[in-house]
Amino acid sequence: MLFYMTVVVLVASAQAKFYTDCGSKLSTVERVGVSGCSEDATECVLKRNSNVTISVDFTPTVDAKSLETVVHGVIMSLPVPFPLPQPDACKDCGLTCPIKAGNIANYKSTLPVLKSYPKVKVDVKWELQNAAGEDLVCVLIPARIH
Repeated sequence: MLFYMTVVVLVASAQAKFYTDCGSKLSTVERVGVSGCSEDATECVLKRNSNVTISVDFTPTVDAKSLETVVHGVIMSLPVPFPLPQPDACKDCGLTCPIKAGNIANYKSTLPVLKSYPKVKVDVKWELQNAAGEDLVCVLIPARIH
């Protein structure tokens, strides 16, 4: 019995990830990476006055002609929109649109963490939405702006 419990704990910890899927209904998220954040972290530390790169590998279950990046900072359950200089996920983000169902897609974007941002704990909600506003990708990343 002790051996079985040890194996279950090891398997669970091997599958632990720093993000949660918050509704990727039209794809399977394969991997998420955030610069400076290890996969076994409980939260990502985002340093003010620096740039952060996020990468998402996903396999869509539907074709999509276009994708839009939508980002919110969720503080005390309140989503605050984060304006991006380039919300079109098909431009300068590694994606070639249209994307095809069943083919793995590799999204990558860099954004500034401004010095003016407050030092606060925040959940970063990162979405890639199709033209109908449906989430192909939705990940929630616990973070602390430092």
